Amino acid sequence: MDQPTLTKLLKAEGIAMSATELHTLAQGAAAAPPSLNPDRWMNLVTPAPTLRLKTVLRDLMQGITSASTSSESAVSRLIALRKALVDANIDGFIVPRADEHQGEYVPSCAQRLSWLTGFTGSAGTAAVLDDRAALFVDGRYTLQAEMEVDQELYQVVSIADTSMDDWLADELPDGSRLGYDPRLHSRNQAQRLRKTCESAGSSLIAVDRNPLDSVWTTQPPPPISPVAAHDERFAGQGLREKCLQIASRISESGSEATVLTMTDSIAWLLNLRGGDVEFTPLAMAFAILHRDSSVDLFIDARKLGPDLGSHLGSQVAIHAPEHFGAALNRLKNETKQIQIDPATANDWICRQLAEGKAKLIEATDPCVLPKAIKNSAELDGTRAAHLRDGVALTRFLHWINNASENGQITEIDAADQLETFRRQGKNFQGLSFPTISGAGNHGAIVHYRVDAASNRPLLPGELYLVDSGAQYLDGTTDVTRTIAVGTPSEEMRDRFTRVLKGHIAIATALFPVGTVGGQLDTLARQALWNAGLDYEHGTGHGVGSFLNVHEGPHRISKSLAGAPLKPGMIVSNEPGYYKTDAYGIRIENLVTVVERGRPESGERDLLGFDTLTWAPIDRCLVQKSLLNDKESNWLNRYHTKVRETLTPLLDNDAAAWLKSVTASI
Repeated sequence: MDQPTLTKLLKAEGIAMSATELHTLAQGAAAAPPSLNPDRWMNLVTPAPTLRLKTVLRDLMQGITSASTSSESAVSRLIALRKALVDANIDGFIVPRADEHQGEYVPSCAQRLSWLTGFTGSAGTAAVLDDRAALFVDGRYTLQAEMEVDQELYQVVSIADTSMDDWLADELPDGSRLGYDPRLHSRNQAQRLRKTCESAGSSLIAVDRNPLDSVWTTQPPPPISPVAAHDERFAGQGLREKCLQIASRISESGSEATVLTMTDSIAWLLNLRGGDVEFTPLAMAFAILHRDSSVDLFIDARKLGPDLGSHLGSQVAIHAPEHFGAALNRLKNETKQIQIDPATANDWICRQLAEGKAKLIEATDPCVLPKAIKNSAELDGTRAAHLRDGVALTRFLHWINNASENGQITEIDAADQLETFRRQGKNFQGLSFPTISGAGNHGAIVHYRVDAASNRPLLPGELYLVDSGAQYLDGTTDVTRTIAVGTPSEEMRDRFTRVLKGHIAIATALFPVGTVGGQLDTLARQALWNAGLDYEHGTGHGVGSFLNVHEGPHRISKSLAGAPLKPGMIVSNEPGYYKTDAYGIRIENLVTVVERGRPESGERDLLGFDTLTWAPIDRCLVQKSLLNDKESNWLNRYHTKVRETLTPLLDNDAAAWLKSVTASI
């Protein structure tokens, strides 16, 4: 439809929007990830679009989507970037997988690392110099990066072997100028880079415009996806109460305001959920919370429906994102102390604030800890969500048990079927991360993501690892099961049982108040260590409530960093084992920290874990002789609970199958 005709239609529909404004809105909507309702963005045009208008808007969206493809090769992209670096008078550039908010999932417009290198993992950084380039990843992504990236262009480096700082110190020529985008690096990251450059006799140069953006000709615009209020039934606490709570903490620190940069903190604080990034219900925004509990929210107002005015009330003032810089300028000159988190706030923000009269107080984002400690409504919600999720996963495991015997089921078939079962559950909003559906050797790739090129069947004699989760209005799930397709080898059973022993050790752990997750990590690894084995990822991460599937400040890993475990926190319990080019094993449940009281004649109060996830663990992979009585009893009790909890919610065939696979060992 041409512009004059579209303008007439909008006028006839009573919509106060020009054809150009509509096209810009549609481009932003096309840049957002798909939602359960692909027409939901139309409500940002008008609350009740007519059938005729819907048809026009669908055609408009289809045209935008079809025109967004890019055909440049990895070689041509790297050449174009290097030319842009020469034009900018810099000798190298750092390309992180990051956006301005430092989140795990980034919008399509910020997928610079993926566009440049082809690497699709959720964590990684490229360093591009004039004659060499390297991609740095952690142990989860080494195999994936080697598969996805042209290693004639990029050296794939595991940070466990060589850090980017060490590589740069060796490779940067004396007197060189290394560029970085201060909006894509936290304050702490930028300071570390600066020290590295200084030690190499080089300079770190902050660029005003990212040179990648000048050569990425098909870069999408910032996403525009509808923002909705998160029901207080699920949140358990209103935004005004939360703002007062966090503002009091700011005031206690002597600060007059804090700048919030993490979108999940803003979503939690204001009880808002969006759709600007995949798998997590977040809206791209910044916020300034003042000690009087008022909030300045910087967000594209086109995302906000008319009902949000009453939800936010007079406490929250809405500003356009382009006014954020001016607000920082006012803040730094009109206040005495400002709180900022150097670990999460991008360096551009910190540089702006540091130039003013106000003193910067470095402190952890004040929303992080209260967000992690779930209230009773959030815990009730996540238990309900896990019940529905357990039904979906059990139906899937029953289905795959029947369908995989002839080798006709592929990794994509399995992932799609699992999502189908989840979609049938109440309050389902989407997946919480890309399903890891790994058969055979693909299971050894910790964060494997199947596509049409890598898709393969589930074959007898192999293991199949499926790590998946969902977003529900009342909770977020994450669960991994490893199943035998056909008859497993004795080695597979040995490794699986050692992983299970570690899982049980975490599930049954008792520990004093004040314990950090790193102090528990050895419990999960001991049985593997006894056989000279280990795994290269953490044992547990925090999980949000209809928010991030990975959140802090707590975790279980080899590092002793992280906040002490507190009642109400949710954390994953996921030890594993991976034999390169052969198979992978992981057993994951979510657990919540609970009080266990003080033992009789004890001197310290203890904490422990309650399991949230309910789904059978493959007993044919268990080597009973490796389990002690305590471990065998735990598995039998767990399976009894799974059976009693899920059977009333399953059809007769699935219930009968569940009864057989949860019998005592």
